[in-house]
Amino acid sequence: MQLRYPQTWLTIHNGFEDKWHSLQASKITSNVVVLAFLVGVGITVLDHYGLVNYAVGRFYAIELAFSVLLITEIIGLIFTLSHSVADSMGKQFEIVSLILLRNSFKEMGHLPLETAWDASTLLALLPILTDAVGAVMVFLIIGLFYRAQRHTQITSNAEEQLNFVMLKKFVASVMLLTFICIGIYSLVDFFRTGQYHELFHLYYTILIFVDILILIISLRYSNLYVHLFRYSSFALATVIIRLSLSAPKYYNVLLSVAAGLFVLLVANVYNMLNRATAATSPPAA
Repeated sequence: MQLRYPQTWLTIHNGFEDKWHSLQASKITSNVVVLAFLVGVGITVLDHYGLVNYAVGRFYAIELAFSVLLITEIIGLIFTLSHSVADSMGKQFEIVSLILLRNSFKEMGHLPLETAWDASTLLALLPILTDAVGAVMVFLIIGLFYRAQRHTQITSNAEEQLNFVMLKKFVASVMLLTFICIGIYSLVDFFRTGQYHELFHLYYTILIFVDILILIISLRYSNLYVHLFRYSSFALATVIIRLSLSAPKYYNVLLSVAAGLFVLLVANVYNMLNRATAATSPPAA
């Protein structure tokens, strides 16, 4: 059955997505990141001289620029979700790798520039190094994950495929509006209280429910076990990523890398089973 969608909504969604992937949008994003970096430098200087009381580290400008960049990556993830669930999973790990790098800069900003290199200093460096190495490991896993992808259409015809894409676009639109509202509230709260509440924790919590929702939607078009297991595994990986964002030092890296290895294993097993199914299928009459 062909589902009906408001043409105005679809036009706005597709138009915004096209503009988001344009060269002009890339330039605007770059300018916003630069502006955030300069604002961060200004806040750091004002905080250093006691003119504001934000208690930020020396590398706060880098941390703020990374945060803005992560926000743009999340918007890109929302649009990717409507095209490929597997690619959106990869995008999630891209964001995780950037969060780990940002954590390294954040921890480094609280270390004194001139310090005695004793045991306590070396211990303070361990979270910085583990976050950085963890980011590289996730970076490697992302590359292997994208190479392993073999996109398999779960729908049986073009009409069902269109319906599936439209449903995912509707979910993506709701996510985008939700994220914009959360972002505006977080920004206003920061300038009002001087306290920054981590936006990505809440976003990934919402993303868990979105992954489950897409899993349920996919059952409209296929109830094959391999497809069900794959989508469920991606949802579980999102849960593990969410846990990693609030986990203590070292465990955050362990959970991030474990989630990446998990989806990489699922992708390769899924491909192997698909090849085995295709090889054993009887020829068409």
